[in-house]
Amino acid sequence: MAHAHLDGTAIGGWDAFHEQCAAVFGFPAFYGRNMNAWIDCLTYVRDGDGMSRFVLGPEEPLVIELSGAKTLKSQLPEIVDALVECTVAVNARHVEMGEQPALLLLLH
Repeated sequence: MAHAHLDGTAIGGWDAFHEQCAAVFGFPAFYGRNMNAWIDCLTYVRDGDGMSRFVLGPEEPLVIELSGAKTLKSQLPEIVDALVECTVAVNARHVEMGEQPALLLLLH
């Protein structure tokens, strides 16, 4: 099972969030640094399209672990909310394509 770790205690704003995501997920240099681009990069995580360092098997999930979630939620709730909403959006795309959801989000 593929695993990606985001450190919520190191996220002080949107720029830090997107920097960390680009590094952790291996997004390409042209990553748009917004949540629409985040969704696009992770939608085809099973296709090996170069938008992420992860290439999942047909039913394999990518576990996204957000440590320090409680602190981040208290300081920047919009980032945690967007992460949850966009994870749901990616999974909805996978279900629409007849696949298993691709992302599992662990907040602790």
